[in-house]
Amino acid sequence: MTPLQTIQFQLMPQDNAALANLCGWQSEHLSQLELRLGVEINHLGFQFSVTGLADRLVKTEQFLRDLYQQAQQASLDPSQIHLALQSVGFTEDQVVAPTQRLIQTRKKVIKTRNANQAHYLQSVEACDVSFGIGPAGTGKTYLAVATAVAALEAEQVRRIILTRPAVEAGEKLGFLPGDMNQKVDPYLRPLFDALFEMLGFETVERLIEKQVIEIAPLAFMRGRTLNESFMILDEAQNTSIEQMKMFLTRMGFGSKAVITGDITQCDLPKQQKSGLRHVIEVLEGVPGIGFTFYQSQDVVRHHLVQKIVQAYDQFDRRKEGT
Repeated sequence: MTPLQTIQFQLMPQDNAALANLCGWQSEHLSQLELRLGVEINHLGFQFSVTGLADRLVKTEQFLRDLYQQAQQASLDPSQIHLALQSVGFTEDQVVAPTQRLIQTRKKVIKTRNANQAHYLQSVEACDVSFGIGPAGTGKTYLAVATAVAALEAEQVRRIILTRPAVEAGEKLGFLPGDMNQKVDPYLRPLFDALFEMLGFETVERLIEKQVIEIAPLAFMRGRTLNESFMILDEAQNTSIEQMKMFLTRMGFGSKAVITGDITQCDLPKQQKSGLRHVIEVLEGVPGIGFTFYQSQDVVRHHLVQKIVQAYDQFDRRKEGT
């Protein structure tokens, strides 16, 4: 059995408010770190000791020092601790080197949280057609919108086109009152939320009025050719084969297309094949088209979301094996 080791260090400069912020209420942040990092953390004031396997100690110390600096500048909560762990590659099983890319938008700077997100952005930059495929919570849609906003602000494109298939997630919503915008709003709300966060409500409303940003159901794309546009198809697992082909052939000169989806959460009738699953087979190896496949460990929401996704994957594999 590998022996455990202990290192000791002191956090400076001494700031009682930052120390309390770092530790959390009843040391909940330290408990969260212990669970994720597989170490034991003790402290007396600003004097800390960390016990665990040797390969974890130095990295844990540096992580605590970096987190302490953040605690001096802003309030921390468990979700921020989780994202900080993700950003440097800490998982329950391994410690890996950080991989980070930045996207600058008007309201904020978006940072990638793991290697797959960085690969995704690299794919979007290098390819005119890019696919981000994987479980919920991996940042597929959010990063696609961020990249589109950055391209618009840099005048690389003239328009942003955001679309989703209007398919209910296992529920029949029935008749929806209101005009067309109000009818499709429930399907497109995640795209609105991302835009508001990056550009601000008033700017988004103004750009929608000028049709610089267009948010519409997928059915509205038929028959159009979109030049100098950044096109995003979200929830693509709910497209039919015909709809996927229709969307991809809307591209005009100077346009980019990003397609996101999770093939494990398809809401189409069981007998109908997903256009996203089909297009992976059709376009594999085609030059100029990039694929990024996310895994459960890439989830950047609550840490339990990772475990939930993994549990479903394991259940499906056991079911397929019977």
